[in-house]
Amino acid sequence: MNLEKVAFGFFIVLALTLNVAFVVGDIDNPNHHNVWLLFAAIVVNIMATLLKLGDRSQIGALLLATGLVADLQLVVCASIWTIAVYGTEAGLSTVVMASIVSLATGALVANIVSVTMAVADTLMLRR
Repeated sequence: MNLEKVAFGFFIVLALTLNVAFVVGDIDNPNHHNVWLLFAAIVVNIMATLLKLGDRSQIGALLLATGLVADLQLVVCASIWTIAVYGTEAGLSTVVMASIVSLATGALVANIVSVTMAVADTLMLRR
């Protein structure tokens, strides 16, 4: 068993599951979306993206692209949340929360594509 591949698989699946955990709930209800889950999703997504940097194949380039998309969307989510809470008088409204969860859902789609491509690549390997 290749420990590097185990770590890679662990981080991309963990990134996906943390993203799902953040997105699940009413889209506009801030009580259903924990800021610490978003933070954990960002950190794990960045770690998964860093693990994708070494692969120079075509599938590796696509995996890196999906990781960068997820990272960008999650960082934008955190930025919007921070600006809403600390930079505006209105605070975290339902409209802002819906925007944050919508962007996180986009990151979720990128993570699903990433995991699907990794599984497909693994299934295509010959022993």
